[in-house]
Amino acid sequence: MNTERTENLMTVMFRKWGDAENAYQELLKRGFTSDQINILMSDETRAQNEGTKTELGNKAAEGTGVGAAVGGTVGAILGAVAAVGTGLAIPGLGLVIAGPIVAALAGAGAGGATGGLIGALIGWGIPEETVKRYESGIKEGGIVLGFTPRTGAEANEVEKIWKDYNGEMIHR
Repeated sequence: MNTERTENLMTVMFRKWGDAENAYQELLKRGFTSDQINILMSDETRAQNEGTKTELGNKAAEGTGVGAAVGGTVGAILGAVAAVGTGLAIPGLGLVIAGPIVAALAGAGAGGATGGLIGALIGWGIPEETVKRYESGIKEGGIVLGFTPRTGAEANEVEKIWKDYNGEMIHR
């Protein structure tokens, strides 16, 4: 399981792709890398947004190590999911996951059941009720982002940004 300061893991649900993309970009601006940010979405949401062009695409591709051909069209979030070694697609569950949670899920054998994802999130201190709401939101096309802030002040700043981008179900 992830040994980063998981007691401070922050998560949020976004209903709109653009809001999630902007919030993800804000984390990159604060010095986080794609392998420090968790992204959870349905495979259907990923597929629907694969051709989405964003102004942030080229710049985000540089930060995630993904070539401009990918980053220029898909933006930072899909660039992170596409980056080698940071993404996990779980067939049968229709989930696409990127970030530190991938290692936790791979270690738990999460390819077998949704329980692996739910267990990993609960194990990181997210209340079961919130996890269930995230799961429902993902099925409805939502995107969950998560990261471990370095300071309380940073957590406060990011929470405000997430709210500005219509983030829901913020967990700290």
